[in-house]
Amino acid sequence: MNLKFRLALMNFLEFAVWGAYLTSMGNYFGRAGMGESISWFYAMQGVVSIFMPTLMGIVADKYVQPQRLLGLCHLAAGLGMIALFLIGMLNPHPDKSLFFGVYTISVAFYMPTLALSNTTAFTILKKNGYDTVSAFPPIRVLGTVGFIATMWFVNCAVWQDGHFMLTLSENSDKFQYTYMQFFVSGALSILFFLYSMTLPACELVVDKRKKSFTEMLGLDAFKLFKQKKMALFFVFSALLGMALQVTNSYATPFITSFKSIPEMANTFAANNATLLVSLSQISEALCILMIPFFLRRFGIKMVMLIAMMAWVMRFGFFGLGNPSMPGVLLFILSCIVYGVAFDFFNVSGGLFVDQKCEENIKASAQGLFMLMTNGLGATVGTLLAGEIVNHYCSWNEAGYLLGDWQTCWYIFAGYSLVVCVLFALVFNHKD
Repeated sequence: MNLKFRLALMNFLEFAVWGAYLTSMGNYFGRAGMGESISWFYAMQGVVSIFMPTLMGIVADKYVQPQRLLGLCHLAAGLGMIALFLIGMLNPHPDKSLFFGVYTISVAFYMPTLALSNTTAFTILKKNGYDTVSAFPPIRVLGTVGFIATMWFVNCAVWQDGHFMLTLSENSDKFQYTYMQFFVSGALSILFFLYSMTLPACELVVDKRKKSFTEMLGLDAFKLFKQKKMALFFVFSALLGMALQVTNSYATPFITSFKSIPEMANTFAANNATLLVSLSQISEALCILMIPFFLRRFGIKMVMLIAMMAWVMRFGFFGLGNPSMPGVLLFILSCIVYGVAFDFFNVSGGLFVDQKCEENIKASAQGLFMLMTNGLGATVGTLLAGEIVNHYCSWNEAGYLLGDWQTCWYIFAGYSLVVCVLFALVFNHKD
């Protein structure tokens, strides 16, 4: 089988696992009596990303081949998701502490796989003589396709009275509102584990030098902070990372909330929020292919600035739009610019880190990038976003999150604009 195809399939499964629940679980929490804790569930992905990707990067650099560790992490994460499915099935309003504890274990093993999958792909490509800047983006596109596929599936899938069907019409038993989304994610994670065992080996780099204590612990990637350029890059990665999970956390509850307004209750967007939001991932898939050109033509600073301005527009369009015409066009525009916002930051950042660090710390450096973005940044950003949303909005008895959404989105847009201006002033990629 073609090597690039195998890596593309790996990325498809990697992100299909996440797409099954990442943007839709907020709707489930609202109906399961856990709506006010949405920010904590999303923030926990950031909390575990503070240490788990770095620790697993250390293991992958020094002890276990990345592709093997990648599969084992998926096995653990998948079993956790299956457990969440069972808990939800047994109780329509499950114990929040139990649910949150099992969820934490699952995402603690999933989040490192985002960096490990990059390390695995980069290592295999280089071993076979490929240029990662040109070869990786088309491979990574299949990851976004996988994310979209499972988003569409949980948006339309219904299991009712022992029968399965796919529908775009209003239905409270759609997977996007139920615990079934966790079953989909868990089953795909276990499938990924089996597939990972067939991937080419990524031999460990044996370093026979006498090592310092920090090198023996695998913490040598932190020496990148000694370089002004890299230190600033990681700091701004954390600041921009604060925006990463905001729309994942609240976009679908926000769009679904319009079902409480009679004149908008039957609109396609309000009843298919997960499907609408998937336009973001379609845009992401297309924007990935633009990365090699933009990186070579404009460099990392301009690419990051473009990403930051896209975040401003992402939030601003949500604040201005609604599910009816012509307001829904602003929702669509928000989804289109998301591709630029996410890819020009996350994918380009991963490539930049891979190019700027030494061979024996590449996995650790990818883990450090994850720590700053999906760890520190996403944790702080999601919890602050939760405080803002809970201040301006509240859940009603029907399971809709209602309130002054427009102010919330404008606050998020204003923050992104401030980060963009600061980055333009202080970051010099030629330092």
